[in-house]
Amino acid sequence: MFVDPPYTAGHGKRAGARLYDHADINHQELFALMSAVNGAFLMTYDGASDIRELAAQYGFETQTIAMKNTHHAEMTELLIGRDLLWLKEGDR
Repeated sequence: MFVDPPYTAGHGKRAGARLYDHADINHQELFALMSAVNGAFLMTYDGASDIRELAAQYGFETQTIAMKNTHHAEMTELLIGRDLLWLKEGDR
């Protein structure tokens, strides 16, 4: 399962609110729902500290990757899942 919520969690980051009609989500509840999912999932988020804390709270693995936004600015994005070993194996 792939989950790509609006990035509204970080302090001062309101891109989700600017881009989406329904950007106000309960991130804690989303993480709780994902912890109940049977099977693999991959979530993408910005690397805000509160999101990293939620991932740790639920025992999820995280990996930062490089990306470019629509304006071609280089940024990072946070991948979150139960098991990201497949991603680390790709580096070998």
